[in-house]
Amino acid sequence: MSKWVYYAIGYVFITSGLLKLLVSDFEVMFVGLGLPFPSITLLLVAIVEITGGTLILGRRYMKIASIALMTIMLGAIYVTKVPILLTEGFLSFAFEARLDIVMLLLLIPILRYREVNA
Repeated sequence: MSKWVYYAIGYVFITSGLLKLLVSDFEVMFVGLGLPFPSITLLLVAIVEITGGTLILGRRYMKIASIALMTIMLGAIYVTKVPILLTEGFLSFAFEARLDIVMLLLLIPILRYREVNA
């Protein structure tokens, strides 16, 4: 796999995690999602994104990092994108979930690569 894929994945998750820590709008959004303990959930998601992105960027513990990041992506799709699918239809869902889906697809070969060559 090209090193640029690792850079892209690391970049997306590190910047996403940092923004969650630095921009107060994310806390308001997490409260609005009805998640339990939204402040703690936001902090944990941000830490996992930053840590997972950094590990993938450094190509260390990639199986654990990819599983954690895939879990976050699946949770994000379930909590924020499925309601769009149910209320606005498939095209709106597909547009809103495009980055989530691409990141999931990019994490799959990383997970498989590490399993085969571990």
